[in-house]
Amino acid sequence: MTAPEMQAWRPSLPGVAEVLHAHFTDHAYPMHAHDTWTLLIVDDGAVRYDLHHHERFASRDLVTILPPHVPHDGAPATPGGFRKRVIYLESGHLSGSLIGRAVDGPCFPDRSLRQTISALHGVLRQPLELLRAESLLALLTDGVRAHLGDQVRPFAGDQTAAYLLRDLLEAHILDGVSLYEAGRVLHFNPSHLVRAFSREFGMSPHQYLTSRRVDEARRLILSGEPLSSVARSSGFYDQPHLARHFKRILGVSPGAFASTSYKTRRPFPADRRSHGIRHQDRRPAP
Repeated sequence: MTAPEMQAWRPSLPGVAEVLHAHFTDHAYPMHAHDTWTLLIVDDGAVRYDLHHHERFASRDLVTILPPHVPHDGAPATPGGFRKRVIYLESGHLSGSLIGRAVDGPCFPDRSLRQTISALHGVLRQPLELLRAESLLALLTDGVRAHLGDQVRPFAGDQTAAYLLRDLLEAHILDGVSLYEAGRVLHFNPSHLVRAFSREFGMSPHQYLTSRRVDEARRLILSGEPLSSVARSSGFYDQPHLARHFKRILGVSPGAFASTSYKTRRPFPADRRSHGIRHQDRRPAP
């Protein structure tokens, strides 16, 4: 018998109890239950399992959601076993009224939702990206709810929500703000904030905040601040965190950017100063 390959951890993301990545060749789970929602995607092979007296299969093209307190087992359905990634959601993250629907239809094809789940797994390996993780979790939660018949209703005021969130992000460029705190302050559902912001500005709240922090880092570099202190001063966790996003956006590292700056700065004429040019946005009238 081949020993399973396994990684498990508890991320600091509200709503997520545990993350598990595993490769099983011949291990078979006995009947067991969780007190969490089990959100499963399979990367290789397939899983055969029994859920409430019905035989089910989880494969690469399906998203699987197993409800809390409902026993199930699991075994490889292919000769090479299976490789899976699982997010265990806190029991209160989805309504208990959806348990019966999940029992009746625990798996479904949805390429977009699967990509979102996979992206969240990648972000959860990088604990510095809380806002992005929260945004992905909000979107996948809406997707699972929709598949279980709890469709999220469209909400009026998309532009208002988008601009309010942008203003809040601008007020917290350095210290950041969580998506759930933004929802509490602005009185909008977190997933609605993500969708409204992305629709209005063509980028996610996390992408906006990161780009503004890179913007701040550029100013600090050009003002002569040592590179060793630029990361923390512009809202990044450390220099590698800054360097990764700086190069992704500008195409060069912070050090290379610093080496291209003029040593002597010449002020613009008064009528050309950047702070005299105001961006005309499409903020809705009150």
